[in-house]
Amino acid sequence: MSIDALITGRLHTSAERRTSASGREFVTCRLRVAVGSESLLCSVIAFDAKACDALLALSVGESVALAGELTPKVWTPEGKEPRVSLDLLAHAVLSAYSVRRKRAAATTATNSRPDLPPGWS
Repeated sequence: MSIDALITGRLHTSAERRTSASGREFVTCRLRVAVGSESLLCSVIAFDAKACDALLALSVGESVALAGELTPKVWTPEGKEPRVSLDLLAHAVLSAYSVRRKRAAATTATNSRPDLPPGWS
């Protein structure tokens, strides 16, 4: 069972580019997601080239929002209480870096429109 999800959190481990046995590249990382006063770790995998590049551009501790297929799981550490874990197949990544880049592109496009008076957007 997977859920179409949009989750936010902080990058817990650096994103790593990997290659499958068939030669397909992908990126993996872990995200710390706040749930009330606690947090969960979410294992992330991305195959989309744009999503992979966006994850690789981030540093540990940076905030990020990910959209994709979320699969909740339960695991039991030896001798401890069961815990929830999350796996996410990321299709899209949004970070402060990508927001700045999109705003800059929009500003450039808006400023180059001759039909708008100066200062209008």
